[in-house]
Amino acid sequence: MNRILPLVLCAALSLMGCGDDAVSFSAPVGINLKAKSSDTVGGTVTAQKGISTESGNPFKVFVDDARQELDGKSPSRVELTTLTLTLGAGSVGVSSLAEVFTGRVEILFRVDESNNTYVAGHVENPTGTGPVSFLVDFDSTEMAPDDYTRFLEGKFNVVLRGPAASTFMSKGAEVDFQATFSFTAFE
Repeated sequence: MNRILPLVLCAALSLMGCGDDAVSFSAPVGINLKAKSSDTVGGTVTAQKGISTESGNPFKVFVDDARQELDGKSPSRVELTTLTLTLGAGSVGVSSLAEVFTGRVEILFRVDESNNTYVAGHVENPTGTGPVSFLVDFDSTEMAPDDYTRFLEGKFNVVLRGPAASTFMSKGAEVDFQATFSFTAFE
């Protein structure tokens, strides 16, 4: 019996060290985007905005809070755990995402200077007003090192794009969207 206790204790201690990283920090980040029927080009609706231009700069707050939680270190990676899109109440001429988009809709991060794009997530044929959940595609470990540095500095645009619904261009619509990202930063 005395031999089993040390084995159980060793097993328990080794499991305590399991997991991705010792320290992490999570927080939601929202950004508002706008699109007009008249801005549709080649049958594609596109809306984009610099992440750092959002009121209150929530992405910078996330990164700053993560660094504080990680004892002043920059995160070694940032994971996108969820991504949603909501049709804003201030939208004119549409009452559903299905009246704006058809087919595959993507949200991307386009990094300043390099103009490299990284798909954050996608959804097929969104409907309703949302929030509509996207399948997450983003993996910060696949970013070029300079792009990851710019990403942490908030030097990127959030780009929403997708095929326009058949009547969207003729509606004279002005659409407000809110994309909400749930990020986790790891030591």
